[in-house]
Amino acid sequence: MADLDGIDRRILNELQADGRISNIELANRVGLAPTSMSDRLRRLQRQGYIAGFGARLDPHRLGLGLLVLVEVSLDKTTPDIFDKFAEAVSRTPEVLECHMVAGGFDYLIKARLPDMITYRRFLGEVLLSLPGVSETRTYPVIEEVKNDGPLPI
Repeated sequence: MADLDGIDRRILNELQADGRISNIELANRVGLAPTSMSDRLRRLQRQGYIAGFGARLDPHRLGLGLLVLVEVSLDKTTPDIFDKFAEAVSRTPEVLECHMVAGGFDYLIKARLPDMITYRRFLGEVLLSLPGVSETRTYPVIEEVKNDGPLPI
């Protein structure tokens, strides 16, 4: 982030608040000419600071009302098993996020499904069949305080 100046940081903050902002409005907010803004946006994208643009969807309107966090323990902790697990979980659309963690288990998964019946089937047919999985613990979310993930549609 050392190569980001104050204007770059303001651009990134504005885009996080409103990804649909017009180039002209963004230029006005950060005090640049529209042409200079376009150049900076292209550079920020090329350098990977802007990973993409998308829409935040309402999961409840889409019939995906159940959010669960799942602790996953693997039977072995070898690079080969980690790679196989990561590859398989990456292809699982119900999984919004998966993080390797340090502590009493190996991965923390955030998944979204229609309901508990569907989750139970997902647990048995998908999660427990992922490479190396030996044990899971599931925590259904009672209230979402903040949510920012793409949804499996």
